[in-house]
Amino acid sequence: MQPDLQPIRSNEQTIGRGGSRYAPGMELPGVDSQRVLRNTYLLLALTMVPTVIGAFVGMATGAVIVQHPMAATLIMLGAVIGLQFAVIKNRNSPLGVVLLLLMTGILGWWMGPLLSMALTLANGGQLIAYAAAGTGVIFFGMGAIATTTKRDFSFMGKFLFVGMIALLLAMFANMFLQIPALALTISTLVIVVFSLFLLHDLSRIIRGGETNYIVATTGVYMSLFNIFVNLLSILMLLSGNRR
Repeated sequence: MQPDLQPIRSNEQTIGRGGSRYAPGMELPGVDSQRVLRNTYLLLALTMVPTVIGAFVGMATGAVIVQHPMAATLIMLGAVIGLQFAVIKNRNSPLGVVLLLLMTGILGWWMGPLLSMALTLANGGQLIAYAAAGTGVIFFGMGAIATTTKRDFSFMGKFLFVGMIALLLAMFANMFLQIPALALTISTLVIVVFSLFLLHDLSRIIRGGETNYIVATTGVYMSLFNIFVNLLSILMLLSGNRR
């Protein structure tokens, strides 16, 4: 099972200096939240390009992840968390976009071995399509709730963070225990937690709580990544047909 990666979030607003010139991703107080949401969706679509490229590379070269899952997991966690900090630090410059795309490419590569395992199944391609469709349904469902409801979901942030940490520890423990039922339970809870994270982040964007679309895209992408990976893992465990 892939580790659950928590996106780093930042509420800090930084106003550009030097006249009226502002860097990409930067939004001024009072900005139209719909513009931030639109820019987030556009950048999110762009992240799919390095993700797909990375996935193909990972399918061809990801044997090291399969052979050394614990070491690879720890190294990848460190790299992704470091890149998230770098994205936050450079959120008001084009470098932030470059770092975000680099991170999504690395995560695509990391996902490659899972996709390779799925494609060894007789119905592997179908399961990948189901996982992608399920992720899309969750994304649009959470977006619809965030858009139509007047409720503020920001209160969920701390509870979801604690839940994510608990699931991460359980995932590491199951690398040693190798209990299929526990893996299934963890993956199910991951989907629930990151679906709520998705709702939380989209709600913050719509309400103006997050005004930088580079940071917003990072959070939304990480939620979608975890949902897709764990949904595919569940489908493979429950519905995979060996050739």
